[in-house]
Amino acid sequence: MRILIVDDEPLALERLRACLELIPEVELVGSAIDGDDAQQRIADLKPDLVLLDIQMPGRSGIAVTRALAQAQVRPEIVFVTAFTDFALEAFALDAADYILKPVRFDRVQEAIRRAGRRLQAARNTGIGGPPLVPAPVPDDPGYHDAFWIKQRDGFIRLDVNQIRRIEAARDYALLHTASRTYILRTTMGELERRLNPAQLIRVHRSAFVRLDLVRRVERNGRNLMRLQTEDGAMVDVGASYAARVVSALGLDRSPGVAAH
Repeated sequence: MRILIVDDEPLALERLRACLELIPEVELVGSAIDGDDAQQRIADLKPDLVLLDIQMPGRSGIAVTRALAQAQVRPEIVFVTAFTDFALEAFALDAADYILKPVRFDRVQEAIRRAGRRLQAARNTGIGGPPLVPAPVPDDPGYHDAFWIKQRDGFIRLDVNQIRRIEAARDYALLHTASRTYILRTTMGELERRLNPAQLIRVHRSAFVRLDLVRRVERNGRNLMRLQTEDGAMVDVGASYAARVVSALGLDRSPGVAAH
């Protein structure tokens, strides 16, 4: 995968370079230090993926991504920023991921894997994303097996078994699948009522996770836990949710848990 990195801070660029050097399947094709430079380098180098800062001199990362919306072939975009305020706008622009600074290697690796899956899916189908459907279905009093996600030109159906994890973002929830992230206007409390805990369990006041995708458990103290999923995502477990997670994973019966 050919990657372009964009940031106006030299130290941030160096940190990204250091992360990419540890991932053998990627090639760093160049870097840019502002939005205007980034747009020109994207046109010249045609990277598969851009790791893109948001707040930069001149054109912002959001503006660069908007400008790419009309391009016939657009690279995958992963935003890398110190600010949480732009997450909803970033995913509305169909970003592959949103990484907060200071960046960690595992998050960069996870984002690159997700972008790679999206690129492969687009190559296999010739289109990006799931098909559109005309309208939402009535509310179901039981557990949901799917959600209807509002788009500009209709709705798409997202099956619950496609969702890997969920995180809160103000009045919205970010539903992460293997290939992209969907935005749903709802509360975590409402999701807890609508989701079967055998599929997605609430592990934090702002997070759900599919436990069958958990590959590692880290414990720091009695009630402090983190879950690592198969794609490298790290999910904190809230102290008040630790007992249910321990029980659901069978940790109270399993002596072979990785602990730190």
